[in-house]
Amino acid sequence: MREVSVRMVLSVLVLAITVSGGAVFARQAETQEPPDQEGEVRRVTEEITVTARKQEESIQDVPLSVAAPTESELRDRGAETLEDVAVNVAGFSVQNAGPGQSQVGMRGVSAGRIIRDQPGVKEQVGMYLDESVISLSLFTPDIDLFDLSRVEVLRGPQGTLFGSGSLAGTVRYITNQPRMGVSETIAELTANSIADGDFGGSAKVAANVPMGDLAAMRLVAYFTQYGGFMDAVQPNLGVNEDVNAGHRFGGRLAFRFEPTDRLSITPRVLYQEVETDGWNRIDAFNILANPFTTTRPQVTLGDRLQFTQFEEPFTDEFLLGDLNVEYELGGATLTSITSFSSRDILAVRDATALTASITGGTIALPEAVYTIDAPLFDTTEAESFTQEVRLSGTSGRVQWVTGAFYSDSTRDYTQNLPVIGFTALSGIPTAGTKLANTDELFKSDLRYDFKQLAAFGEVTYSATPRLDVTGGLRWYDFAEDRVQIFDGIFSDPIDSAGGVDADGFAPRVILSYEVSDATRLNAQVSQGFRLGGINDPLNVPLCRGNDEQIYGGRPTWDDETLWNYEVGAKSSVMRGRGTLNVAAYHMDISDLQASVTAGSCSSRIVINVPDASATGIEAEFELAPTDQFDFAISGNYNNSELGSSFIVDGVPQAGIVEGNRLPSVPEFQMAAAATYRWQMSPAMAGYATGVYQHVGDRYTQVSDQQAGFGTVRLDSFAGDIGGPFTQNVFTFDPKLPAYDVVNFRIGVLRGPWDTALFVNNVTDERALLALDIERGSSARVSYMTNQPRTFGITTRVNF
Repeated sequence: MREVSVRMVLSVLVLAITVSGGAVFARQAETQEPPDQEGEVRRVTEEITVTARKQEESIQDVPLSVAAPTESELRDRGAETLEDVAVNVAGFSVQNAGPGQSQVGMRGVSAGRIIRDQPGVKEQVGMYLDESVISLSLFTPDIDLFDLSRVEVLRGPQGTLFGSGSLAGTVRYITNQPRMGVSETIAELTANSIADGDFGGSAKVAANVPMGDLAAMRLVAYFTQYGGFMDAVQPNLGVNEDVNAGHRFGGRLAFRFEPTDRLSITPRVLYQEVETDGWNRIDAFNILANPFTTTRPQVTLGDRLQFTQFEEPFTDEFLLGDLNVEYELGGATLTSITSFSSRDILAVRDATALTASITGGTIALPEAVYTIDAPLFDTTEAESFTQEVRLSGTSGRVQWVTGAFYSDSTRDYTQNLPVIGFTALSGIPTAGTKLANTDELFKSDLRYDFKQLAAFGEVTYSATPRLDVTGGLRWYDFAEDRVQIFDGIFSDPIDSAGGVDADGFAPRVILSYEVSDATRLNAQVSQGFRLGGINDPLNVPLCRGNDEQIYGGRPTWDDETLWNYEVGAKSSVMRGRGTLNVAAYHMDISDLQASVTAGSCSSRIVINVPDASATGIEAEFELAPTDQFDFAISGNYNNSELGSSFIVDGVPQAGIVEGNRLPSVPEFQMAAAATYRWQMSPAMAGYATGVYQHVGDRYTQVSDQQAGFGTVRLDSFAGDIGGPFTQNVFTFDPKLPAYDVVNFRIGVLRGPWDTALFVNNVTDERALLALDIERGSSARVSYMTNQPRTFGITTRVNF
């Protein structure tokens, strides 16, 4: 892998230097003009247009808290993933759960990390590619940011216009559309080197092609090689380097037809594939590899080390096809959006530590048995069809939109834990009665069928030239059916079917008052909702103590609802050279769907917490005091906490205690970016951009705050795995510490060329992004981590 990566990176560098004539040139930024005849670079302040309310509006006129970083802004700030976008936007967070697995949070509203084997949990933040829904709970696709217009981040409940998945907010990738009569090609080449890791790079191209006077095509293709930076210690104490290397490739093909002045038809297809060889996981403790053993090899794991017995590949194939049709009726626009998506995901995990904690710990089988390779195969196959039809328009003082939405989705989720040779060595029969074959210690097959029907509408009335009043309402009807089969000696064999359904209304009221031409005050009350679901049964044979009593008997969980109360102000400053936007909010959450680990049962379930809340403030300030210098600062503080406790026999359980924090989101987060430009010659200009990002401390799950969590008793099992131990207790801090990341970029601009040198994570900060544990931490304690310091060069050209 390393040799292939080096060759690819060298090829990219040679091509970049050859194409640019051996010189280093910089991009023509979207927010600055090219050098004029006198050699002066001028910055242009652009007005960003968004479609946050499904109609085009200036971002400063939208009476919502909206951020819309453009592709060029994100590129300057070193953003390559959705997680990178989040740290640059106030009130927006993404919890890293491994390759292709990100969980989105907004304004401190989060119920905890969704684990791979919780396929029925719905998202709290809706994700869209333009008009098409792409949310899939934990497996929200991380779309490449190349050739995007912007990423719209709509904070607060968006249930009125965007539905169930938008309880706390909505994120929309807005792509560049085919343009009539314009011939354009954009190419970008990047190469990078990761400190103590591998090489990586990317090659991307976009082309806009006119097809006569009435049609156009836009084609985007991209390939990215991810350098690995995690090393894995193997059972023979060898080290396999850079195990989390991988790649992403894909493309979009869109056409636009305008047969008449009133009608436009835009069909599109997107395909993306992600493959990695391993996980960005640091092992702090592993029952099979720790420094406390006396009868097994002692292993001390370092800053970016993990213990595995084999590779842990991950693959994700995503296909989306959609059709957008717009027809101007005269005073109103009729829009139809039809989409179909398909996802195939395979995650292979080394579950040998988990299996050993049972076979060697609980059952006390010999080492030859508990060290057999135990790969856990997680597969997800999902298909979704959606149809939205809406009518929007403006009549006098009234701006309105109304429509209907339908979705039909299926999701097949399976797990299989083959431990080949287990029966022969242990003498324990393992063939099940439903699914499991010999040596398959756990096997499950779950099928979900989701259907949703909704009708929505929103009207804005200009009561006076300065006062707008908006009212919106969504009616929804939802049904979920599930068939579940569990089998194997690690499960409680079951074959059952069930379902849940819900219907209701989600309202929104907004007042917007224009104090002056430069300042607008906004206030709103809105409701968001997240649909309920069906819990998996506990793996009863693995439960210890009273875990079955505490966590059993919870077949379903209820809908989660949220009421948001918000005030804000949007201002233009220095005669349009800058903006200052501020919003304060309070959200009351009912029946929070808290994801918890069911003690030692190696099961995850959802428990409804009756009351929770989130209160906070967010601010964004952007200013270009001169044509050569501009900067932006954003930040948010929120206090999100539980308002109820979960108590069994007088003892609080799973960390669900009144006053405890909501998990996976920081209390404080901020980002600052500044760019300076200078003239190098009449035809060449330079620029330098620095970015600072701060993310506060967090918990991964609610249960991480349980009293005593963070202590692992090595002598708690009946069987010895490497004992006697030099110490019987291992401790860790379940609170993820705050971290700071600094990125820097310096480049040169000449005509259409942009070449820049960059350093991401300048200080080589090792951030802990999420806690990853097995069997309530008794088998393994790990942390997901970020990419180390990375040096690179990137070249971009428009022609």
